[in-house]
Amino acid sequence: MRTLWKGAISFGLVNVPIKMYTATERKDIRFNQLHAPCKTPIQYRKYCPVCQVEVSADELVRGYEFEKGRYVILRDEDFELLPGENTKTIDILDFVDLAEIDPVYYDRSYYLAPNPGGEKAYALLKKAMQETGKIAIARVMIRSKSVLACLRVYDQLLTMETMFFPDEIRSPAALTAQIKEPELHPNEISMANSLIENLSSHFEPEKYTNQYRSKLMEIIQTKIAGEEVATPAAPDTPKVIDLMEALQASLKATEKEKEAATPRKKTRKKKTG
Repeated sequence: MRTLWKGAISFGLVNVPIKMYTATERKDIRFNQLHAPCKTPIQYRKYCPVCQVEVSADELVRGYEFEKGRYVILRDEDFELLPGENTKTIDILDFVDLAEIDPVYYDRSYYLAPNPGGEKAYALLKKAMQETGKIAIARVMIRSKSVLACLRVYDQLLTMETMFFPDEIRSPAALTAQIKEPELHPNEISMANSLIENLSSHFEPEKYTNQYRSKLMEIIQTKIAGEEVATPAAPDTPKVIDLMEALQASLKATEKEKEAATPRKKTRKKKTG
């Protein structure tokens, strides 16, 4: 597993050196877009429509559109002025109960492993969180972005969940205002409650599978087995011409052009007297 980030957890006056790893991965089946006639993968280009040229990475700058069609340009030195831009610490702000956090706040999950020399501080923080039943709310800089996060213990590892800030959560008020609560009969409520009780179980994640992905992969494997496979044609490559052959051909061509361009001398007829 590749290390994504190295830093430390700031816990009071204690620093816990850690390494961060991505805890999840998407297993969606990905497709390339091909040109239908020749089955060649299409290209995506960074293109400037004004200059009519492809743009390289070193020609790009970051622009914030403050009005339609008007941008303010920010450069690397501007970002260096921001608080915490160059920090490599996960700063714990508070300890709270996990049940207090609604899942709508969660974004992505990361594993935190101790760096050499930080094993004892790491174990101490993990043990204290297990015994108190608390999780930590923290702030961290990841890829030049200030992120709210929570730290908790998961399968004997400290795990960090990045979170949305409150102003990034859309209010459902506009939707709930449109919903008129219908009158429910007590028998209907009782039957719904009984149905939920009958379907209740413990969470066993291994029993949930992506049936859509499995069926799609089955179709793909069937096509491969039946050799329903498209292979794009190789792009044309210039014919390699022998140097001597090329020189001789060029010489003959230029000689013909020279002969055609040279005016012929008229021969005078001798006078007979």
